[in-house]
Amino acid sequence: MSIYENNLPDVILDTDTYNEIDDQFALSLLLKSGHRLNTKAIYAAPFFNQKSTGPEDGMEKSYDEILKLLGLLGWESMSSLVYKGSRRYLPDEKTPVDSPAARDLSVRAMDYSPEKPLFVAAIGAITNIASAILLNPDISDRIRVIWLGGHARFFPDTKEFNMFQDIAAARVVMTHANLVQLPCNGVVSEFRISKPELEHWLIKKNPLADYLANNVIEEAESYASGTAWTRVIWDVTAVAYLLNDNDRYMRSVRLPVVLPDYSGHYEKEPIGREMTYVYRIERDRLMTDLIRVLTD
Repeated sequence: MSIYENNLPDVILDTDTYNEIDDQFALSLLLKSGHRLNTKAIYAAPFFNQKSTGPEDGMEKSYDEILKLLGLLGWESMSSLVYKGSRRYLPDEKTPVDSPAARDLSVRAMDYSPEKPLFVAAIGAITNIASAILLNPDISDRIRVIWLGGHARFFPDTKEFNMFQDIAAARVVMTHANLVQLPCNGVVSEFRISKPELEHWLIKKNPLADYLANNVIEEAESYASGTAWTRVIWDVTAVAYLLNDNDRYMRSVRLPVVLPDYSGHYEKEPIGREMTYVYRIERDRLMTDLIRVLTD
């Protein structure tokens, strides 16, 4: 079923853009799909790993990276749509972390309805969205969250970066929001690209394509030089879900929601609501169309 039956869907992207090399691909696909998706805002999400000194530093670096991408696209005028997000993770499942992003969503979503929701593509720790829901629970049925987080249900654990950074936030969103889950290992891990593909399809095509390709090559060569490596750019799939006419890029099913626990596993018993669960990626179709959009 297409989401384009009436008007262009309004979309927000929530992204820890500096954390990896694939958020940039997702943001570029969203913005270059303006004839099909109406971008309303971009939120910088927190992250904490070797590329940041803490969640706040990760969020600030992601904010700067979003602005850098807008410059490469020649769309600096969109900088007013970019909001800084949470400076820390949720302390518990009842306490929001206030931020410009959370406040914006808590207000903006009230202009929507269950019949015409605001789509939120989330490709990082989901703190901003959980905080917005806790700030204003009335938005829960007015947003549809497409989240790349967790691993496939058959995986031995769910210690996936986006989910495990802020399990409280994941539990809030999965409990209250209309959710589409794109599991990482076991599902969207199929969406990978190799050095020869990057060099052939993207290098020397335009400044944006050069930046994206060289980012991936530099990152992968830092740990896999001399091997036949591929690199996941799975964050793309959250945006691609919104472009998934007639199951062109992925297939999904409705399943009962099963929450992650704090030990890194899914709970045994589902809660009393359903979500959409993506279980298959059509890698070659999506990669072909992504390359075409990025080099157009």
